[in-house]
Amino acid sequence: MPDLDPSLLHGSLRAPVLGSLSFLNEVMGRFPEAISFAPGAPHPDTLPDADLQRYTDRYLAHLRARGADPERARRTLFEYGPSRGLVNDVVGEALGRDHGIVCSPDDLVITVGAQEAMLLVLRALFASPEQVLAVANPCFVGITGAARLLDLDVVPVDETGQGVDLDALARACRTARQAGRSVRALYVAPDFSNPGGGRMSLDCRHRLLELAEREDFMVLEDNAYGFTAGAGTELPPLKALDTRRRVIHIGTFAKVAFPGARVGYVVADQRVATEGGGTRPLAAELATLKTMVTVNTSPLAQAVIAGMLLEHGGSLVELSRRKAELYQRNLTALTEALDQQLGGAGARPGITWNRPEGGFFVRVRLPVRADAHLLEVSAAKYGVLWTPMDQFYLDGAGDTQIRLSCSYLDRAGIEEGVRRLAAFLSKEIRS
Repeated sequence: MPDLDPSLLHGSLRAPVLGSLSFLNEVMGRFPEAISFAPGAPHPDTLPDADLQRYTDRYLAHLRARGADPERARRTLFEYGPSRGLVNDVVGEALGRDHGIVCSPDDLVITVGAQEAMLLVLRALFASPEQVLAVANPCFVGITGAARLLDLDVVPVDETGQGVDLDALARACRTARQAGRSVRALYVAPDFSNPGGGRMSLDCRHRLLELAEREDFMVLEDNAYGFTAGAGTELPPLKALDTRRRVIHIGTFAKVAFPGARVGYVVADQRVATEGGGTRPLAAELATLKTMVTVNTSPLAQAVIAGMLLEHGGSLVELSRRKAELYQRNLTALTEALDQQLGGAGARPGITWNRPEGGFFVRVRLPVRADAHLLEVSAAKYGVLWTPMDQFYLDGAGDTQIRLSCSYLDRAGIEEGVRRLAAFLSKEIRS
């Protein structure tokens, strides 16, 4: 007999968005020999092979150079430390140098990955059930999952070739007002979004910020994949263009450093009134919330990340340069393999794919439903795995699309994987 009735547990435990990653992990576990385009994890060759102690020592040297007592500096690695973080100065200087995001250490919170940052920001911003979260559609499941944990209502806004559909977003704001509600914030990943791979144009970035001011909503900017832009094609983050403090910028070191550190950050420089008539940054409020979630981000992990940055001249661009070049090569290899195996004379009706300029993902459209059964056939009979796109949509769309990730494979694996994918599509898909 069960001890607990599921109806007495929080409804998010049964939400499909929370089970999507578990489903993929389960399939990958049953077919370990299959070539997998499913995970968006960093390539193993990008993981550091140097002694992590060196990075820690580099950060401690930085503290001593800034006047810290050597013993006190060492002890910071073994104590809880401030909830807002220890390495805010290093991260803030890198954001200013490389991305034009000017912020003080007090405007930053160092988080346990970007996922914690999303949870903290949503909890801080949303004060009533009348406020809704708008998200680009399709959307990263991390933000929709966090919203579900907090019982927030989410409204999807489709993407165009230039970024989020601003006309549709304006309509969503009007519709919410007519219902006595308001769009409190928009979540968007303007550079090579997961899962769609789209990129927001510079014009769309400016117009989005104008719309945010006019309609009075915040913009939550996720910048996980911007570093993969080709040299000379970089665009400024929304936060660098933000003159009205409308943008809360969320980042992670999972891709540019390594995921095991579990270090992310959030720039929240918006001013919050205090009882004494002054103000303090929204980041301080997020740090207060963090004391009730993770308390603090591991000081050892923070020191390693800061040391890696300092060894690369305090530059995010230099830290990520080799990784960015690898992912650019992989993305090119994936689209070239798709062209060779599924394009030209071998093209099949109803099968198309996009051509992102960066990021980890390519989206393929099929003439049939891409469901769990089809994935099972692909894995069992053809030895190739991919991700169904329907889990990333909030409106039932995307059920004939799949996502291919190029990040975890080498060129030979990509080419063989696409060969298997082409055989699968040729024999199993009927338009």
